[in-house]
Amino acid sequence: MSTDIDKTAAAPATARAMGPRDLLIRYGFLVLLLGMILFFSVTTSGFASPQSAVFILQSVSITGILALGVTATLVVGGFDLSIGSVATTAMMASSYVMVILGGDALTAALVCIAIGVIVGLINGVLIVYMRVPDLLATLGMMFLLVGLQRIPTEGRSIATGMTLPDGSTASGAFSPAFLALGRHRFDFILPNLVPVSVVVLIVLAILIWFFLEYTRFGRMMYAVGSNERAAGLAGAPVNSYKIAAYVISGVFASIGGILLAARLGRGDIASGNNLLLDSVAAALIGFAVLGAAKPNAYGTAIGALFVGTLLQGLTMMNAPYYTQDFVKGAVLVIALVFTFAFSRKAKR
Repeated sequence: MSTDIDKTAAAPATARAMGPRDLLIRYGFLVLLLGMILFFSVTTSGFASPQSAVFILQSVSITGILALGVTATLVVGGFDLSIGSVATTAMMASSYVMVILGGDALTAALVCIAIGVIVGLINGVLIVYMRVPDLLATLGMMFLLVGLQRIPTEGRSIATGMTLPDGSTASGAFSPAFLALGRHRFDFILPNLVPVSVVVLIVLAILIWFFLEYTRFGRMMYAVGSNERAAGLAGAPVNSYKIAAYVISGVFASIGGILLAARLGRGDIASGNNLLLDSVAAALIGFAVLGAAKPNAYGTAIGALFVGTLLQGLTMMNAPYYTQDFVKGAVLVIALVFTFAFSRKAKR
């Protein structure tokens, strides 16, 4: 008897869940993405080509990788503002190891990963044990790294054959194996179509999605972000999970820096200026995908794709470059309104 009552009570809830408002919250952003793709395909010549699609993926690959790192910190209720500077520091460090110190690709990559781990640990310790608010701790780290990465070369970019501060000439060069990480393309339907960075993004997105959604460690990270006190009372090592999230963020940022250095073939001091804003936008837009209203790897990947598609379409339409940040900001605000304002009204 009670089972019949429960089914009867559940039926109206299911019907309400499929109402127009709920459908809008759940699928509105994906419809917006598809509509934008159709609009640019119709109005812009060449937008719908495979080459254009791959270019979009390549343009968002590094941003997407950093955004996945941000997602890990958002899951535990934190936030990492240092990812852009970690990525540029890794880019400069890999360039320094190969061009100035004469090291190989493996050494450069390991140094970059070590930088990500160390920065993540420092951020985590400052936030967890020193009780520094996450925004302030990672903002301070951002400024520290921006200054640190400029000291060895006195603010100069690093390139093969550059003149060093002491007047000598750098004798090292970028390893071909290292450059292949940013420039090699795999055959897929067409020859030399898919860049390595796109493959790395897809692999990392799948790994972090599976990790957060289907492993005990990932579920506990969500529990910490949802209610830190309750998770601690349940016996979860809250501090360890929070520090681990910042280490993941640092490592992902370092991977992005490696790919950026390999793509450019130099340590460009100014190339990472927009990495922070674009990656944060992708991670926050991910809240609106499928009405998740929480940080999630799938939504972050879609958010990065959305940002890349938008910027590529505007560029191909010859929209002024100075309008792109405005459009990105407007889209982010709309996505967050869909996520929080409408979803809260639907729950009432």
